[in-house]
Amino acid sequence: MPRDLVRRAARRLRRAVVGAPPQPVPLPVLGYVVAGGRGAHPASAHVRVVRRTEHLAASGTAEVRQVDPAAFVDGSDQTPYAALLVQRDILPLDGVQPFLAAAASRGIRVVAEVDDDFFTESGRARLARAEYDPDRLASIDALVRGADTVVVSTPELADVVRPVARDVVVVPNALDPEIWTAGPTADDDERLAGEHRVLYMGTLTHAADLELLRDVFADLATADGTPIRLEVIGVTEEGGADWFRRVDVPDGHYPAFSRWLMAHRERWQAGVAPLRDEEFNRAKSDLKFLEYTALGLPAVVSDRPSYAVARAHGAVAVPDDVPAWRDAVRTAVERGRADEHAARWVAEDRTIGRDGDTWRRVLLG
Repeated sequence: MPRDLVRRAARRLRRAVVGAPPQPVPLPVLGYVVAGGRGAHPASAHVRVVRRTEHLAASGTAEVRQVDPAAFVDGSDQTPYAALLVQRDILPLDGVQPFLAAAASRGIRVVAEVDDDFFTESGRARLARAEYDPDRLASIDALVRGADTVVVSTPELADVVRPVARDVVVVPNALDPEIWTAGPTADDDERLAGEHRVLYMGTLTHAADLELLRDVFADLATADGTPIRLEVIGVTEEGGADWFRRVDVPDGHYPAFSRWLMAHRERWQAGVAPLRDEEFNRAKSDLKFLEYTALGLPAVVSDRPSYAVARAHGAVAVPDDVPAWRDAVRTAVERGRADEHAARWVAEDRTIGRDGDTWRRVLLG
């Protein structure tokens, strides 16, 4: 009798196991380390890290968490991360090696992300002028040398980074469709004020590039005599000049800024992206072309390696020649809308979720 009871119990257990629903496989956990928190991050963190990781989470590919480096190093954060993505200079110089050592001791891959030339002598000199102190630059160098993989935005930047990194992967910039999709436009009383406007936006590292446009916009007008005025967002700390107008944008981080631009896109008829012929600029990405195109604006850019691919998809690339720039800007303003091929390429090939899975493979295998 006891033996029969055992056999019946075993049969019931087998039936229960066979009939039980499959248990969900836990998602890999991706940790990321960037400046800011709770959605308030620098623009580069949003573009290169935060928006992409949020899309991974939304797609059900991974669970993503922003990591406190101190908690990770002291062991109070024992999350079994599949990988840790660290953006450029977020770790202080004296915190880089402890962070890398803690990751190595737990068998966790560290992926560094950099999107500028922080390594050549000329690049470091330019960044120093934009308030990057020596320790900040040294922390980036230490992270890149110690990371398992480094993700960069352009092939030119990969060539700069490759001599100091173990492994380098190019993931081109892409736009988040959640914040770069056209919607209703805001009322903008100034857009009919008897002038055409051209937009130039960027960080303070582009202050020297702005000077390339001084003679371009001097008394520039369309064929019917309507003045063409340059408007600048960011780029320089100058309050304005007689040859350009500074536009103040409401406070807010990158998603809010991008949505504000989309709402006011009818204010401008074209966008420009000048780049001096300097070593630092050769590693720059074509992000401005993507953003201008998403705004529905034709883009006039410097004929540099940064825009070689964009040139094949509708960007107007101009050499360092003032008359050529003036003609190109005038033509773009008179056209007043982005090239259809450019708009289609940005939407289909340079939008997060439609730009391939290199990012996922680098981080999660």
